[in-house]
Amino acid sequence: MAQTSFPTRQLGRTGMALSRIGLGTSAIGGSNWAYGWGAQEDDASLRTVRHAIDRGINWIDTAAAYGQGHAETLLGQALAQVPRSARPYVFTKGGLRTEGGQTRARGQPEALRRELEASLRRLRTDCIDLYQMHWPATDGTPLEVYWQTLLDFQREGKVRAVGLSNHSLAQLQAAEAIGHVDSVQPPFSAIVRDSAADLLPWCAEQHTGVIVYSPMQSGLLSGAFTQARVAALPADDWRTRDAQFQPPGLQANLALADALASIAERHGTTAGTIAIAWTLAWPGVTGAMVGARSPAQIDDWLGAATLELDPDTLQEIAAAIAESGAGSGPLCPPEDDILPSPSDWLR
Repeated sequence: MAQTSFPTRQLGRTGMALSRIGLGTSAIGGSNWAYGWGAQEDDASLRTVRHAIDRGINWIDTAAAYGQGHAETLLGQALAQVPRSARPYVFTKGGLRTEGGQTRARGQPEALRRELEASLRRLRTDCIDLYQMHWPATDGTPLEVYWQTLLDFQREGKVRAVGLSNHSLAQLQAAEAIGHVDSVQPPFSAIVRDSAADLLPWCAEQHTGVIVYSPMQSGLLSGAFTQARVAALPADDWRTRDAQFQPPGLQANLALADALASIAERHGTTAGTIAIAWTLAWPGVTGAMVGARSPAQIDDWLGAATLELDPDTLQEIAAAIAESGAGSGPLCPPEDDILPSPSDWLR
């Protein structure tokens, strides 16, 4: 299939221009970790990665925790078959480990260095484009210590840029005082909207890129879910334990998904595409990371990379969110966008 040319946006001050959508790989890690999505065939995963590249997606996000390294291994295998000139940017995350059924975020410098070296081997590269701390450390390591460790990796040339995932605004501010935060990765969807209140404006002011994850709320806003399908999820799918997939939030979330499906029908697209495009409409958002387990799933939402929602549609979505009662946070992007354009950040 012919490659598609997508609009790009600068990832902060890194010099990397990203397609508005990137591929997330948590599902291709398989079920062998705390937040697995169930069984996944490696061949399907490899075809999915290659299809994303063929369609013009120019960045892929993974993590050492996904399948305890399995997603990185598969990504490295897939990229080895792609000419260097055509390879996408590769982003990964460290610090999160599952041992004995318990998942902990570790920030000790020596542990992070071992993880980075293992990720470099699995990804078959000598430099990672963006390396992120997956979650705030829960082992007692101060943020100042693990953030300085990531800055050291950048200084050594092992990573091109460094960022923080799942960190609060206060934590970002503390990190920025030590060294620039190139990128932030928060959860963000029409259900989980809290980042829009403070984190997104702060990142725009600091010239920090923002890659949002789970823009379809782990599939709930894809238009493919019903209460029956939720009830039929396999036991090894982490979503069976997620509050968004359980009452009373589930009913509100599915009501919002139905409303997005109606809007999507008028636009000649899918509910998932509308859900992703909604996240990209917010000032400060560089791109959205979207997961897929097959090439067909990519084709279902790829249109969001070029879809711009007009003000009337954004207001309609805001009304649907309010009526459904789903989630929390601001309902609609500000109409008077006064934030600096990412295209100006490198000047």
